[in-house]
Amino acid sequence: MPDSAACVRFLGTAQAHVYAGPPVDTVQTIETHMSWVFLAGTQALKLKKPVRYPFLDFSTPAAREAACREEVRLNARLAPGIYRGLMVLQWRAGALSLVPEAQADPQAATLDWLVWMHRLPAGRMLDRVIAGGALQAREIDAVADLLSTFYRGATVVAIDGAEYTLRFQREQAISREVLLRPQFRIDGATEALDRLDAALQRHAGLLAQRARAGRIVDGHGDLRPEHICLLQPPVVFDCLEFNARLRQVDPLDELAFLALECTLAGAPCVVRHLLDRCATALHDDAAPSALWQLYTAYRALLRARLAMAHLLDPQPRTPQRWAPLAQRYVGHALQALQELA
Repeated sequence: MPDSAACVRFLGTAQAHVYAGPPVDTVQTIETHMSWVFLAGTQALKLKKPVRYPFLDFSTPAAREAACREEVRLNARLAPGIYRGLMVLQWRAGALSLVPEAQADPQAATLDWLVWMHRLPAGRMLDRVIAGGALQAREIDAVADLLSTFYRGATVVAIDGAEYTLRFQREQAISREVLLRPQFRIDGATEALDRLDAALQRHAGLLAQRARAGRIVDGHGDLRPEHICLLQPPVVFDCLEFNARLRQVDPLDELAFLALECTLAGAPCVVRHLLDRCATALHDDAAPSALWQLYTAYRALLRARLAMAHLLDPQPRTPQRWAPLAQRYVGHALQALQELA
């Protein structure tokens, strides 16, 4: 049986993608922290890596299959028609084959499962549009309207107010452990962590009230510009499927995260569009402005931690990238905390 590396090599070849209709000339392979993505003609496929972390387990084919099914189900909410279903990687007659699930050979050995999508135009991804200086107000308004409709219909998560506030404190403890490691030198990290700890204590009642008011929903979980395609209407894809708790969010928290990422990408104007338009649509105009800054600072330090955590991998990819990125996030956390004071 071929190993994981052999499967990835096969999936990166044009002959693997005969299911796609017209023959493809080349396949673009993109490696992420938890998966490989294969772009072939008008199709896109995602193969999850056989990894295990404290927050996810993709270590077995059965676990990866379940995660693929959940990804397709969940992403139908904000990207209808984009996710086509599952593909099956099989070993039969001494060769690898890749087929849609409905065409799988019951006599062949199934090695793995992939998420199957229509390929989205790279030039219309929100991060690319921002980088090109071409973002239009009407486009971000369309995203805000899509998200507002989604949050209004999302499943409300019943969570105790005290438990909701504790989640932030637990994440802060992990962020502190990573960001303050002796081998990492991030200016301002200690100050930002201390100030956010104090802010979380000071505003614990505000956070608890959000939970008691039924404001916590089953959201997207990873709402970044690279997961938004500005079609007409826009679509939001690649939601976090592997851990339901990490999708349990206050919409204002998730929107603050998106606004933070857009600001870092070069579009600070997104903040006001999202805050004003979504707060009105969600009947949340009365939410204190402190809440937005609190969520922004929390998300910035969380992103700083995730950036530096890449350097804890045995063989980190692009190791030169992570410390400068973490430093930028810490700077934005300090700015939000200054406005919160």
